[in-house]
Amino acid sequence: MTEKTHSNDSEHNNEALNVEAKVSADDVATSVVTEVATNGNATPEESVVSAFTLVRHDNGIAHLVIDVIGEKVNTLKPEFAEQINAVLAEVKADKTITGIVLCSGKQDSFVAGADINMLAACQSREEVVALSRQGQRIFALLEQFPIPIVAAIDGTCLGGGLELAMACHARVCSDNSKTALGLPEVQLGLLPGSGGTQRLPKLVGLQKALDMMLTGKQLRAKQALKYGLVDDVVPSTVLLHVAEQLAISLQQQGKKIVKRKQGLVDKLLENNAVGRNIVYQQAQKSVLAKTQGNYPAPAKIIDCIRTGIEVSSESGYKLEAEHFADLVMSDESAQLRQLFFATTAMKKEQGVADVMPEKIAKAGVLGGGLMGGGIAFVTATKAHIPVRVKDINHKGIGQALKYSYQLLNKKVKRRFLLNSEMQKQLAMITGSIDYTGFKALDIVVEAVFEDLTLKQNMVAEVEKHGHDKTIFASNTSSIPIGQIAAKAKRPENVIGLHYFSPVDKMPLVEIIPHDKTSDQTISNTVAFAKKQGKTPIVVKDKAGFYVNRILAPYMNEAAILLLAGEPIDKIDKALVKFGFPVGPMQLLDEVGIDVGAKIGPILQAELGERFAAPAAFDKLLADGRLGKKVKKGFYLYQKKSLAKTLLNTLKGIKSGHKQVDETIYDLLNIKPAGSLTAAEISKRCTYMMLNEAARCVDEGIVRNARDGDIGAIFGIGFPPFLGGPLRYIDKIGAKSVVAQLSQWAEQHGERYSPCQALVTMAENDQSYYG
Repeated sequence: MTEKTHSNDSEHNNEALNVEAKVSADDVATSVVTEVATNGNATPEESVVSAFTLVRHDNGIAHLVIDVIGEKVNTLKPEFAEQINAVLAEVKADKTITGIVLCSGKQDSFVAGADINMLAACQSREEVVALSRQGQRIFALLEQFPIPIVAAIDGTCLGGGLELAMACHARVCSDNSKTALGLPEVQLGLLPGSGGTQRLPKLVGLQKALDMMLTGKQLRAKQALKYGLVDDVVPSTVLLHVAEQLAISLQQQGKKIVKRKQGLVDKLLENNAVGRNIVYQQAQKSVLAKTQGNYPAPAKIIDCIRTGIEVSSESGYKLEAEHFADLVMSDESAQLRQLFFATTAMKKEQGVADVMPEKIAKAGVLGGGLMGGGIAFVTATKAHIPVRVKDINHKGIGQALKYSYQLLNKKVKRRFLLNSEMQKQLAMITGSIDYTGFKALDIVVEAVFEDLTLKQNMVAEVEKHGHDKTIFASNTSSIPIGQIAAKAKRPENVIGLHYFSPVDKMPLVEIIPHDKTSDQTISNTVAFAKKQGKTPIVVKDKAGFYVNRILAPYMNEAAILLLAGEPIDKIDKALVKFGFPVGPMQLLDEVGIDVGAKIGPILQAELGERFAAPAAFDKLLADGRLGKKVKKGFYLYQKKSLAKTLLNTLKGIKSGHKQVDETIYDLLNIKPAGSLTAAEISKRCTYMMLNEAARCVDEGIVRNARDGDIGAIFGIGFPPFLGGPLRYIDKIGAKSVVAQLSQWAEQHGERYSPCQALVTMAENDQSYYG
């Protein structure tokens, strides 16, 4: 089954506060020498204060270079407070300095954010408040500094890095494709804690500030200029020069900068209390609809902004520190930060320890359908690897090319991408109805129909037309890889590479070696998936692999509850309220009811009766209800007439709200009444998933609990704020989970019986994470 659950448009977001290794002290010295050498009138008077280097120039402008020793990117640390104080005191004492350009010594990175390890070191709420207030004080010193400070931004400027830049008197950024500005703290369950909630609205306006902070979106250079977040955008080669000139200009005019222009709508909504109140209310309403109240950070962000604007800046800063501390100490943020650390650690791991991946220079895709087109797209645009799509006819190839064109053209229309760059990326994808060029391919990903004989034939064809080390990676969602490789001449090159739909958005891939797959093939495939921007987990070659195996009992339980009389929309709303991006019935419509029907028997045959789907669901297939793709499933998909739209409005049914196809109840002989609460429904479904996840860890289907949690969150949208099914078991306690499952087993049947692994954990007071 390929799951279409939630999109993740922000593969780069996890980089926001990332701290990776390692550069040497020599690199710092080199950057300073380069700084001096590229400015003809610079004098080599330098005073090094740890991460900060002051480079004076004859024109009165000093470059304050931040270059954190021993790290790949600059991150803000608590000890910098003392260092910044010292360097500012040095500047104040030197009357020849009339302006400062704040810049980075790192390539393609200004400041990537704050070092979030420091949050884990805080033992109390009071410590976090103090940490936040310290950051606010330091940035206030910059803001109130008597001579102008201009931030010269080249590369990532995120989180605390943007808060630092906003405290400067002006900002200039480069048109470097890697330049990005944003406050992504909300994705870690936090808010900007060093003045960001107060300064951003003043720079870009209330509505844009809310949009940026509530979504964590990142702006490219031209967007930042349009928003008013930066004052100029220039090529990297002249960035420092332009920043110097701006500092000189500000010094001459008393640090005054031209205020951003407001549009008519902004003026009507933001320049009066009534209009702003409408903005706050709409933001709160939107946040509640999206988060279901499961994430506290967005509401606290709105509260901070509102207090700063409607009461006073002083009150806003104080509340920001208090709310920041509350969030740091919250379980939701703790789980999101653990998720961040887990994915960061995974980026540094190889498929097999001590087996270095070999370079994959060229790739192929068999099948030009939705999955094949998506795989080709991420290979060309993310991995930057040329890809050849092979299909049985030109129509299939055309579909694959169209898929990539449509995605890239959207970026062009939104001005995220130049047309010339789009053409360059499209040129990386070629097509053929035969195996021309396959001799040069290092990996071929198969994305054809779920038919064992067909896939075995594909293996034989790739072995015939590829080279001796060409990897054959199957995107199968249900067929064991060992069976696909059964007739292979080189089974060591065969592996599973299971993507999730839509490929361009879903971050997870399952990598499935069979018993004869070589370690080199595993490491090569893991590296290939990472280059595509994916988070790979290596799983055992057993029915359902991992994600579909834990998903099936959850979906089956939802179906059983439906047949027991629980309404379709009630079931879906219960699981969305619990934290899933969509409910199980809508998910089945999205995936395809027929797809689920194919996987069920395979799981049942290999893993037992607990995977048996309700027999009544055969009636759905007989009725042609395959889901959204045929516009016939659990929900209605036909276009509504104007009269129907008006009628729905009168009934209070929101536009865009999915309506249940009521005829399905008669088809399944159901009288939808429902006796369970939303909490009971969500508990019944999710506990089935928890039980199966525990089995998978016990059987070694996933390598560890961490991979099991990542797989569930990134593959099927298990609520991130709960940390994954295994962390959730730890939170509830194995004893409690076992007791509840045992009670249901007595009431409703053996499918609820807790697995032995959970029983053992309960008896020994054990947990997955200690």
